[in-house]
Amino acid sequence: MTFQTWWLFFSAVFLLSGTPGPNMLHILARSVRVGWRRSLAAMAGCLSAVVLVLVASAAGLSAVLLASPVLFDGLRYAGVAYLVVLGVRAWRGQDGALEIPGPAGIPAPVGLGRLYRDGLLIGLSNPKLLLFASAFLPQFVEPTRPQAPQFAILVVTFAAAELFWYGVYALGGRRLAASLTRPALRRAFDRITGGIFLGFGAMLLGTR
Repeated sequence: MTFQTWWLFFSAVFLLSGTPGPNMLHILARSVRVGWRRSLAAMAGCLSAVVLVLVASAAGLSAVLLASPVLFDGLRYAGVAYLVVLGVRAWRGQDGALEIPGPAGIPAPVGLGRLYRDGLLIGLSNPKLLLFASAFLPQFVEPTRPQAPQFAILVVTFAAAELFWYGVYALGGRRLAASLTRPALRRAFDRITGGIFLGFGAMLLGTR
């Protein structure tokens, strides 16, 4: 892979990754609710999903989904359902950092396992990433050269760009949290976050 090809790919995915989407919104919301350090678990979940999807795309799984509309629709509907559930939870303020009763009635923070799991499911709930990867990644692979190393470089580059923007959104959430100590502002944040997740679900439902 030439440097020019890599630089073109990096520039494209860097801008793409920075665009607000389900993953970035989830990282932002988690940082607001649980703090940027604990949101690292959510970042790890989202990043794991991205890497899994890119590797699956390189392995040809996206071609299988495209050839089987039933499988693709099943994945799409599952993604819609999960985004709707997240939207409703966020709208009601039921996805906060202190929602599990602990000893002596003191709420306990959300576990790191759940933070990771939710991030992973958010990333896997959008089949558009898989289809995008199948249509986008091959354009930067030179067929006359060994393909596995090229795909590895592309996957690592994509993951690095995603991770950078996760950090940006998490730090943004940290700053935003200081402004959300007032209940009215916190409720407004919950409504906006929930509405955006529901919007993502509606857009995914309309994907063909």
